[in-house]
Amino acid sequence: MAQIGTLLRLSSISSSFVNGGDPRSLSTIFSFKPPTKLTSSKSRSSTLCRASWQELAGVLVFSAIPFTAVKAIANSPLGESLQRQLLEKKKEALDNSSKFRALAEKARNESFWYGEDRPRWLGPIPYDYPEYLTGELPGDYGFDIAGLSKDPVNFQKYFNFEILHARWAMLAALGVVVPEILDLLGVSHFVEPVWWRVGYSKLQGETLDYLGIPGLHLAGGQGVIIIAICQALLMVGPEYARYCGIEALEPLGIYLPGDINYPGGVLFDPLNLSKDPVAFEELKVKEIKNGRLAMVAWLGFYFQAALTGKGPVQNLLEHLADPFHNNLFSILKSM
Repeated sequence: MAQIGTLLRLSSISSSFVNGGDPRSLSTIFSFKPPTKLTSSKSRSSTLCRASWQELAGVLVFSAIPFTAVKAIANSPLGESLQRQLLEKKKEALDNSSKFRALAEKARNESFWYGEDRPRWLGPIPYDYPEYLTGELPGDYGFDIAGLSKDPVNFQKYFNFEILHARWAMLAALGVVVPEILDLLGVSHFVEPVWWRVGYSKLQGETLDYLGIPGLHLAGGQGVIIIAICQALLMVGPEYARYCGIEALEPLGIYLPGDINYPGGVLFDPLNLSKDPVAFEELKVKEIKNGRLAMVAWLGFYFQAALTGKGPVQNLLEHLADPFHNNLFSILKSM
């Protein structure tokens, strides 16, 4: 993001010379003025849409460069030679993928966490569990009181959505607690260590130091629109590759041997955790369980921010210091 911002500024400088601009405008381009305090809805709206057309065009151009380069290489003689080599690698990857799926199915049939004898959400309490939940997918505890999984197609779709949101929730929860912990311990001081205040500050047009390092404005000086566009580009790429599976990154010679949710390969499994099928099937269960916990935790983050205006770590410390006076009931009572 910092490199993109630098390149965009250089582009603005070069365009000023091409258009016969005054070289003295360089001082204007490189000068920095801290954002003024917003006093009206009109000024707030202009801050939110602060991105110029040069910035928007720059983001689109830089995002198109990798695709254009890959296309140019694919149409060249070098690309034809690479394609023949890639086809041989793809055949090997497909063979290995078929063998791994067979081993994974065998491991799932023998695992404690799958099948008819798997743990259920009510434990030993008798309950008429749905027959269509057979324990084929990780994290299936027979819980479907709304009947959302009766249709097998919808069942697979809902599982895909659940595991996607679970992973984002785990990453986001880590991003919430780590800056606040580092700030409270004095390891690193952030301008805004509390998660919701960071977004609020950006909506106000403020410039923030990345990781609390003075002068490191990685997306810290850009408007919300630019940050949202870059975030969408960074998210869409990996998600598209994961969804397409083994053929997603063929032009780069990278194959994703797994399925949509567990593509594997050097990009999605750099530690090679899926090498052992038995351990990998158990890791799938652990992942979805921790992901569900993270999604529930996010509900707590939202309510804590709305009721106390503080971060979750600070709320936890205050509760542990005086649990009888710092709890949900005392907060609701004081409102």
